[in-house]
Amino acid sequence: MTINIGVDLHKTQFTVYARNGEGMFGKYGTTAEGYGCFIKQLNAWREEGHQVRLAVESTGNTRFFKRQFSGEGYPVTVINPMKFKVINESVKKTDRHDAATIAEFLEKDMLPEAWLCGEKSEELRRLLKVRQSLVRTMVTIKNQIHGLLMSLGMEDEAASLQSKRGRQEILDTLSRAHSGLGAQTLFETIDLLEGQVKKIEKELAILVEKDETVGLLRSIPGCGLITASTIRAYTDDIRRFRTYKQYSAYAGLAPWVQCSNETTHYGRITKRGPEPLRTAYVQMVLGMVRLKKKTLSYRLMQRYRGLKMDKGSGKAIIATARKLSKVVWFMLMTGKEFDPSLMIDKTLNEKAEVMRSSTVQTA
Repeated sequence: MTINIGVDLHKTQFTVYARNGEGMFGKYGTTAEGYGCFIKQLNAWREEGHQVRLAVESTGNTRFFKRQFSGEGYPVTVINPMKFKVINESVKKTDRHDAATIAEFLEKDMLPEAWLCGEKSEELRRLLKVRQSLVRTMVTIKNQIHGLLMSLGMEDEAASLQSKRGRQEILDTLSRAHSGLGAQTLFETIDLLEGQVKKIEKELAILVEKDETVGLLRSIPGCGLITASTIRAYTDDIRRFRTYKQYSAYAGLAPWVQCSNETTHYGRITKRGPEPLRTAYVQMVLGMVRLKKKTLSYRLMQRYRGLKMDKGSGKAIIATARKLSKVVWFMLMTGKEFDPSLMIDKTLNEKAEVMRSSTVQTA
């Protein structure tokens, strides 16, 4: 007999319900003692000849929970809460009822599974999140300094705080205006944060130094270390996406669509996927825009410029980001670097050559 166990996992404890004929509830602490006690019960069932499998919703400590039981030979199904609304929309919301519901759906093999990324991807995500927090704090402090300068009626530029020399000039100006003490603390904090950001970036560079995926991504013009590492971390294994459309939808770059009878409506992008992954593709587009000398003849950028004139820059960037996700999917699936020749519209070049030749003959 197969015993299906639903688990309602929390920070300090987890509630289980085992469908072993009679049905059995249990509550254990998320400690070594609690895990050990529950494993003893699972071992007892296994010794009686039963097969045991568990299911748990994806939360902050799900990875650790799965590791405890997978290491003992018990398969754990991780549920995608975005696709499993039965628990959240239930009128009766208790730990016991949630665990019993999970066990019931596990028995029927009707649970939508979530993907747990690899350990390297998890480490990259942690480093990238720490860097993002530091950068956001730095931006907040810089905005405070801009506000201080504005309140004193001083001229200010957006790039004036980007270099140490520029910050020192502003600090000298504020010191003469009797506001130097508070500003000096802010500037010292910026210098400290910049040093920490550089440390994290150095650690990221070491971590992905021999990473094949990051190497492929960095062959794309406008894709630097942070952008490539972000795409690598949140994509994880590209082979789990059978088509590029699935990958674009995972990134949240696919448009919302509703089709009923003979009517079809398209809306904004879904934004259902990881926000850092979506932001990385937007940054890649902006990087291509900045590298005009390299990307001017790309079909991708020609389409971007046309959409920008017709729809505005925001929609043009998102549409181009979706096209770039398609390019990345093919690159990672084939293991080939970015090929600029495939981005150039040869028909336009041929037309330009014909016009150039006709002009010379006429002259």
